[in-house]
Amino acid sequence: MKLPVTETVPTELRQRALVLFTERDVHRKAEGTRALRLAWHGGSLTLQTDAALHSESLMQAHLPGRPPRPLLVPPREVRQRSMASVEGRAALIHALAHIEFNAINLALDAIWRYSDMPRDFYIDWLKVADEEALHFMLLSAHLQSLGYAYGDFDAHNSLWEMAEKTTDDLLARMALVPRTLEARGLDATPAVRSKLAQAGDLKAAAILDIILRDEIGHVEAGNRWYAWLCNQQGVEPLPTYRELSHRYNAPVLKRPFNLDARRRAGFTDRELADLQGD
Repeated sequence: MKLPVTETVPTELRQRALVLFTERDVHRKAEGTRALRLAWHGGSLTLQTDAALHSESLMQAHLPGRPPRPLLVPPREVRQRSMASVEGRAALIHALAHIEFNAINLALDAIWRYSDMPRDFYIDWLKVADEEALHFMLLSAHLQSLGYAYGDFDAHNSLWEMAEKTTDDLLARMALVPRTLEARGLDATPAVRSKLAQAGDLKAAAILDIILRDEIGHVEAGNRWYAWLCNQQGVEPLPTYRELSHRYNAPVLKRPFNLDARRRAGFTDRELADLQGD
């Protein structure tokens, strides 16, 4: 796997994550992210947790790096297609691939942007980034088998818009991205998987099984670091979550909820009761 071409390839994990974050080619980003975790476990990278990263040439680049397509439109303008057609199934696979592409950027962003966190914070999000890259590659390959490619359909950018809102507030980022928007995927995936399986796309259904398994761990990481940050700041998790949701205008989540997956991802019974309005 080749990393994005730069004058010098950084040997520090967070600097390398920033390079990948700015990479515009989706396949180079995904492959480079998978290679990044291999390089870390191979012992060829260092980790400097106490440095704020200020690389002028990189920071002037478009952040996050993304290709010119897909065209990003408001969610209501993303066209819905029938699952009875190959095009309709491809459009759904494309929407899922777009979520995973954004998720790669989110995990890389957590690694490079936030300094002075425990070492395990960066290792957790490196694992998440690697798995999100795998998900994207699986969906992209399946999309190609249907005769389409990433970028062929319009997409919306709601997930990244929340990341932008919480750029300067790591507590809010953990509260409202992994444990709110990404956790919503735990609720939605079983129904989407069933729809694809009923349409005869068993390959896509199998990919969603992998995604759901891994996403439980990703949401768990968000829950764990949210709880850690609440403890460090001396605030109560549940009322703080309510306040952050209001401050940043987070979406109000509605039933159905995948309570089993949410419990496995670290949500407490109290949080789940609050989520359901009990």
